Amino acid sequence: MKSITLISIISVIGAVLFDVLGLPVPWMLGPLFAVLISQFFIKIDLSWPVQFRNAGLIIIGISIGQTFQLNVFSGMGWLVLLMLLINIALVIISIAMAFGVHKIGNVPLKTALTCTVPGGLSQIVVFAEEEKDINLAVVTYFHVVRVVSIVMVIPFVLSGHVVQPGNAESILDIELLPLLLLLLVARASVWIGKKVKLPVPYFLSPVLLIMALTLFSIETPPIPGVLLHIAQLLMGAYIGLLLKPKMIKLGKKVILLGIGSALLLIALTFAQGFLLMHFLGYSISTSFLSTAAGGLDQMSLLATAIGADVSAVTVFQIFRLLFVFIVILPLLKMACSYLDKKQAKELHEK
Repeated sequence: MKSITLISIISVIGAVLFDVLGLPVPWMLGPLFAVLISQFFIKIDLSWPVQFRNAGLIIIGISIGQTFQLNVFSGMGWLVLLMLLINIALVIISIAMAFGVHKIGNVPLKTALTCTVPGGLSQIVVFAEEEKDINLAVVTYFHVVRVVSIVMVIPFVLSGHVVQPGNAESILDIELLPLLLLLLVARASVWIGKKVKLPVPYFLSPVLLIMALTLFSIETPPIPGVLLHIAQLLMGAYIGLLLKPKMIKLGKKVILLGIGSALLLIALTFAQGFLLMHFLGYSISTSFLSTAAGGLDQMSLLATAIGADVSAVTVFQIFRLLFVFIVILPLLKMACSYLDKKQAKELHEK
């Protein structure tokens, strides 16, 4: 309780400070920065229950489901081809980066490949835990730096292109019973999402639920602005705690390579974003968030916060998530098996 109370106070101070200074996405980035920095000065071990992040994801999922435009699926054949090419290019660049990390940082190739693969943080960390001879601390650091960098950098890069989203309704204008019922049904949908092994179930299940209700012309109460702010704060505090002070002990080369690879990935996805602007006529914020190698939940949240096309961003990020599960992780598994056999053969010959 001491840690939760302390992080809550720090997060609110960060959010208010960002809001007063007019900085982008204050209720997510304020807590993120405040919690991240405070870890280096507060001696107690700070923790933030994953249930808080999950609660935030459910609220954000409902909100995104309500703003989702189904017409984004029209002309899907052309979109699928473009999304496929974008992700293949991302994988090729990531492999090249892995060899760079391997050579410059003297990091084993298996670890380097796992560090640079553009997958989700949780999925890649689980994969690294299951594989032998992979340095889990280095892998975790690289992916945490990637996620934190993308979430921190993108809003500032796009701050001049923000289209203020429509004002969410005040909590005073909402009938609380229908809202409470909606939140309970959304939470129940997560159980179904877990059963069918839906990726990021706390986020995608509410999105799909609201989309299904919309198809049947069932209206749902809008999420009040204060609730969206709370959800963003819960997410921001959670992401801020991902980067631990102890990760600095990994060594100067590894630390710099982690930051460098994250910034290179941002530059690459920004270039891909310009292609989307050219071919699809998307705004710069929608294009960049669609191609960014961040998490589905974080990129969709940022799209909502800065007024980008949430539907387009969500579709692109869902495709990338499926590409990771169906293509990248099996290929990474094959690469690791090949490297294991090669190492065993070399040891046998010696």
